[in-house]
Amino acid sequence: MFDVRRSMFAALLFPFAILILLEGCSDPRTPLVVYSPHGRGLLTLAEETFEAANPGVDVRWLDMGSQDALDRLRSERANPQADVWYGGPSMLFGQAAAESLLVSYRPSWAGAVPERGHGPNGLFFAAYETPAVIAYNSDALDRSEVPTDWEGVLDPRWADQIIIRDPLASGTMRSIFGMVVQRGIRATGDTSAGFEWLRRLDAQTREYVLNPALLHQKLLRREGVLTLWDLPDILTEQRKGNPLDYLLPSSGTPVIEDAIAIVRGTDQLEIAQRFVEWVGSVDGQLLASHREFRLPARTDLPFDSLPEWARSVKAEMVAEDMDWDLLSREGAGWMSYWDRSVRGQGAPSGRR
Repeated sequence: MFDVRRSMFAALLFPFAILILLEGCSDPRTPLVVYSPHGRGLLTLAEETFEAANPGVDVRWLDMGSQDALDRLRSERANPQADVWYGGPSMLFGQAAAESLLVSYRPSWAGAVPERGHGPNGLFFAAYETPAVIAYNSDALDRSEVPTDWEGVLDPRWADQIIIRDPLASGTMRSIFGMVVQRGIRATGDTSAGFEWLRRLDAQTREYVLNPALLHQKLLRREGVLTLWDLPDILTEQRKGNPLDYLLPSSGTPVIEDAIAIVRGTDQLEIAQRFVEWVGSVDGQLLASHREFRLPARTDLPFDSLPEWARSVKAEMVAEDMDWDLLSREGAGWMSYWDRSVRGQGAPSGRR
């Protein structure tokens, strides 16, 4: 369950973390502050590579959930602390665009990204495509036992065996839940069928955890053996030698247009533009793909230049037909309803 005291403590500490980042002792370089959910691996790679090409710049990143990043930009509107927002579903960037939190900038690589990855008025662009997957502890389960589609996770055998990242702070989980609600709308004309499905999932769920690290730990300790999550995180855990694996849902999966944008009010506009250019460059895309399991949003990269895992995913992945505009408009309301009326409703008393 969401820990209010922990959240309040983090909120109190955050301004001091920003102050430390920005004051930075005697470093003469120009700081570029990046908010991102991409995790230490990709963010360190971006920092080191970009700084090597731009010796006068000090990239200072803060790793947080994509919903947390949006909430932080809202709270800092009058005094922006970030220069770039790097990573998160386009639906959340769409909300930021509608609230005038972003600056328009069309990078040189924009034409290589499909139109679905373009934000309105050039306010953001997709850098990567991130599919959601059904993931599992591969020491605890044989691949043949794992559900091959979303409906399979509702099988009674998985009761109390599912661990889920708390969707209130996670763009990935909001995308998965949004897919479920949209499928219900297409089938019945309203949201009730989707929320009933989520209520059944809640009955199967042992715990909603606060961050990806806890999700991985609990799966590895077999506190649960299944989850719904994003592909790059699972591949990163495999590289560490951890027994986590995945299946791409057979009926289709949300493929998140993982975006990047410049924050309105930045004092480092030109450097922020350079950073956006690097992220979407051919070298930046291939480096992220080979080193940190990101699926490039660019469609002009030679297929054989991609790593084997990316070629395999592109061949097998069935992209769900998502109405991202609808999710951007209605998603916050849907999640609020889920939090009030679905979370914990199917679980035995005291489970969470």
